[in-house]
Amino acid sequence: MTDRPPLISVGLLSASLLAYEILLMHLFAIIQFHHFAYMIIGLALLGYGSSGTFLAIFQERMEKNYAGFYLIWTVLYGLTAIFSFFLAQAVPFNGLELLWDPRQVAFLALLFFLILIPFFCGATAIGMTLTVYRNSVAATYGADLVGAGFGSVLVILLLFWIFPANMLVVVGGIGFVAAAIAVFELGMARPGLKVLGLLGIFMVVAIVGVNHTLQPTPYKTLQQYRQIAGTEIVDERSSPLGLIQVLESRIIPLRYAPGMSLDALQEPLEQIGVFINGEGLSVITRAPDDLRQLGYLDQMTSALPYHLHKPEKVLILGIGGGQDILQAKFHRVDSITGVELNPQMIELLTGKYAEFSGNLLGQGTQVHLGDMRGFMESSRREFDLVHLALVDAFAPSASGLYALSEDYLYTVEALQEYIRHLSQDGYLSITRWIKNPPRDSLKLMATAVAALEKSGVADVGRHLALIRGWQTSTLLVKRTEFSQEEIDRIESFCKDRSFDISYTFATREDQVNRYNILAEPVFFKAAQALVGEDSAAFIEEYKYNLKPATDDQPYFHHFFRWSAVREVLQLKAMGGAALLEAGYLILLAVLLIALFLSVLLIITPLILFRRRSLGQSWAISKQRVFLYFSAIGIAYLFIEIAFIQKFVLFLHHPVYSISASVAAFLVFSGLGSLLVQRWGALLPAKQLIRIVVFGIAAISLCYLLWLGKWFLLATDLSFSGRLLLTALLIAPLGILMGMPFPVALASLAAHAPGLIPWAWGINGCGSVISSMLATLLAIHFGFKTVIVAAVFLYLGISLCFPGPEEGSLQQPVS
Repeated sequence: MTDRPPLISVGLLSASLLAYEILLMHLFAIIQFHHFAYMIIGLALLGYGSSGTFLAIFQERMEKNYAGFYLIWTVLYGLTAIFSFFLAQAVPFNGLELLWDPRQVAFLALLFFLILIPFFCGATAIGMTLTVYRNSVAATYGADLVGAGFGSVLVILLLFWIFPANMLVVVGGIGFVAAAIAVFELGMARPGLKVLGLLGIFMVVAIVGVNHTLQPTPYKTLQQYRQIAGTEIVDERSSPLGLIQVLESRIIPLRYAPGMSLDALQEPLEQIGVFINGEGLSVITRAPDDLRQLGYLDQMTSALPYHLHKPEKVLILGIGGGQDILQAKFHRVDSITGVELNPQMIELLTGKYAEFSGNLLGQGTQVHLGDMRGFMESSRREFDLVHLALVDAFAPSASGLYALSEDYLYTVEALQEYIRHLSQDGYLSITRWIKNPPRDSLKLMATAVAALEKSGVADVGRHLALIRGWQTSTLLVKRTEFSQEEIDRIESFCKDRSFDISYTFATREDQVNRYNILAEPVFFKAAQALVGEDSAAFIEEYKYNLKPATDDQPYFHHFFRWSAVREVLQLKAMGGAALLEAGYLILLAVLLIALFLSVLLIITPLILFRRRSLGQSWAISKQRVFLYFSAIGIAYLFIEIAFIQKFVLFLHHPVYSISASVAAFLVFSGLGSLLVQRWGALLPAKQLIRIVVFGIAAISLCYLLWLGKWFLLATDLSFSGRLLLTALLIAPLGILMGMPFPVALASLAAHAPGLIPWAWGINGCGSVISSMLATLLAIHFGFKTVIVAAVFLYLGISLCFPGPEEGSLQQPVS
């Protein structure tokens, strides 16, 4: 074993670990629903915390043969990274049955264990390195962070070319490469033979692993469609935005027209289904021989604005398979502009299915690839109709599984932006699924009211109209007031299609709830309350959360309210899963479980070693170690998560912006750790920490106050220019945030080296708790509050630094 830590190996291992975490989120979103993936992986990351506990118990044994154990743990990580997921997807877990089937709890625990193993193995290898090479903790930690930063970018890029299941082999392979490099870095005997052995093991593993296929839960929409005779998946495309699967039904025709009137006589044309991660169905429709064959599209609630005025310029946000474009073409719109985030959806329509769809994206249709908010903010054009497509699937939406998803399309600021792009008599049209009791439609209307009020509109009720069918509702927001003629046309449109008017300023209660009859005219009464003077009281008293989402609290799909829990849980015996708003409860349950397990992992070493020290000395207070490292673990992710959301709105691409921001934070934090390695001895450690945390606090508060204004000045920058500016803004914050951990760890190395594994585990547990706690805080108080909380935590660590007052970093320059 050499005197230098295996930094290249540690960097590669860390890159693989973070890539594996991102990949698992992607994979579980395909085989399960998104927030069950969040739950499973959130707890599996406790592998980091458990590795610290393990090392604290077996520290002496591991240190005696570090090189051999490092190689073993790294190889075990590579193996389990490939096979743990394939074993996990064989577990018959169904999160939708958690409240009804006690076996699901056992299945869930088994999933946690299987997915935890790779993280435990990888974290143990890195934690061992920090423990053994005590004089190089800053360099090791820096390599860990820089490697993780590159791993976050690598997995995003590779998902465009490699299917998710096969990516497991790639990610696991990086673990084997890390092991092979460690053989040379650690100066192990017979390096060539060991590397050949590793290569042989990996080749066998790769051959076995690459033949595995994904097995989604049968409750996903795609799996239900596949039960129909004659259906076949004819195309699959991978991207970081999800797995696209194209379904053809050759015996029983696919018919998809959300909310089509029950009185409609015309059937949809031949369609091909397009699914993303097994949900989010959209359809590519066979080109009509005559536009009149598209008449069924005029029987949907979303067709309403075309009957008020003939729009000349239409903007469709989210083109999907192109059904909304066809609807505009049926109404003979001259200029159609579409915005689509997923390039592979556009490739389907312009490539393989261009002829089938009649070259839908040609012939007067302009298509812009990119984020919808980004297009709106950069465009100077006005439109007669801005149509926000029905992009999410009904099943997970109805179950509350989108509750934790940040969605910047339905915030107050977003609706203000849409309204600003309307022509003088233009309409904003948004269609949502109907739920009972009503949620989406009413929250959307509350958001529209807030957007109009913030835009300076006095009588907002005269700018709104809401209709509903049996399955969907459509809200219209008009830049100017609705005229009586338009009200008459709305009434005529609804009467001809057996739709119900839920709100116009002229609608009376005896005119509503005529066709799709509810026990009470709840939509009408709620809409009246939302535009009235007591709207705040109505929102406060309603069973579900109708508070408008904002860019600081972008949780439009969060409807959960504690006041309704008892009533809703009484529906358990009736199978009322859709009323439970499971997403929020899942987050809370995971947080409580994580807290419980973290406490066990943190106190276990204290119990086992109550009569003897952890390693050598209790010269440093255990309480200070606990407070300091848990605060760092929580505060770091608080700032990272909150500011990433700010940069999402600036970069205008959820995948690229998150990946770039995470990479920037990690890489610059790694550089900060390396700077500590070089120059940390120039100042007493405690003084250095005070300077660093006050710097973090000052920059964070400065960004909190002025970052939005700086973004406005940079709206004309290209995407590459925005990326560069993002990196420059993150750099000073990231560098400083990378310093507190290695400074304190170096102090432990000098005064209480036996506490290093324990501190590593505490930090890991804090990080797991942080991600969930940050989301809870953002839901209730906003991301600004998350940043302020992080600032207080960072300021607090200056008071509990685990080291002597005057000691400097006792580690030589490596």
